[in-house]
Amino acid sequence: MPKSTRSTARKVRVLSSRIAFRGPIFQVTREEVIEPSGIRAKRDILRHPGSVVVLAVDESRREPRVLLERQYRYAANDFLWELPAGRIDEGENELAAAKRELLEETGYTASRWQRMIRYYASPGFADETMAIYLARDLRRGRAQPEDDEAIRTRFFQLSAAVHMAISGKIRDGKTLIGVLWIDERCSSLGSRHNYKRRRKKTGK
Repeated sequence: MPKSTRSTARKVRVLSSRIAFRGPIFQVTREEVIEPSGIRAKRDILRHPGSVVVLAVDESRREPRVLLERQYRYAANDFLWELPAGRIDEGENELAAAKRELLEETGYTASRWQRMIRYYASPGFADETMAIYLARDLRRGRAQPEDDEAIRTRFFQLSAAVHMAISGKIRDGKTLIGVLWIDERCSSLGSRHNYKRRRKKTGK
């Protein structure tokens, strides 16, 4: 059964389903369904195994720093600032995928991990979920990028990353969500400059 119908199996009727395209990363299915509202429709759905996003935060300084990477994205025809991310391989769980992607793309590992949020990337036509993980207590190592990846990494103070998000310098959706989420988290604990001290007191 398609992933998108698992939680609503008694409400959605799949009348027909066929694979219209199959690629190495995702496939597209063409389906005819009767939706919970009673609407009968034909839907082209991009089926994806899901992705992980890593918000790697350096807390060794007075103000937290966020690790971003810059790489060329052919679909956008531009270089973008992004959080490290990638798809979940077959048989791999989210946390293992997050650890692998952080190491491969940046060379960093982390001893503390926490899943922040999971959301649908573009639910109008895709079932891909993205899970953002907070990675702390970072250790530097050697990156292991794929052959088709050319990635440059840089730490930004959280305030600078937020400014990039608000000013439009960050244009990647997962990165906007991650940066603004961690800024809100810091704000809820007090000022950014007191973030580390307050986090120790609250245990968060």
